[in-house]
Amino acid sequence: MAAAKRFFDKAMRTNGDPEKVAMDRSGANKAAIDAINVGRSVPIAVRQVKHLNNIVEQDHRAIKRVTIPMLNFKSFRSASNVLACIELMHMIRKG
Repeated sequence: MAAAKRFFDKAMRTNGDPEKVAMDRSGANKAAIDAINVGRSVPIAVRQVKHLNNIVEQDHRAIKRVTIPMLNFKSFRSASNVLACIELMHMIRKG
């Protein structure tokens, strides 16, 4: 649970506080969110559905398929540019 709490704390520092969190049936993640909610005036809603995260994981499938052959980027900048272009094409294709 401590590792999950550190992960959520770091993610919330970087990206802001979420309104809802979708997770699988992991007990450690649920306990970490419950511990975070203790000190909050507006609690974070937890959606614990077994297959709900699959939608998010499947959305990244096209990016994984394209980037696996290109794992040896020379710089972070070039990798960032290529991933941004792939994501843009994926969003255009999805509409």
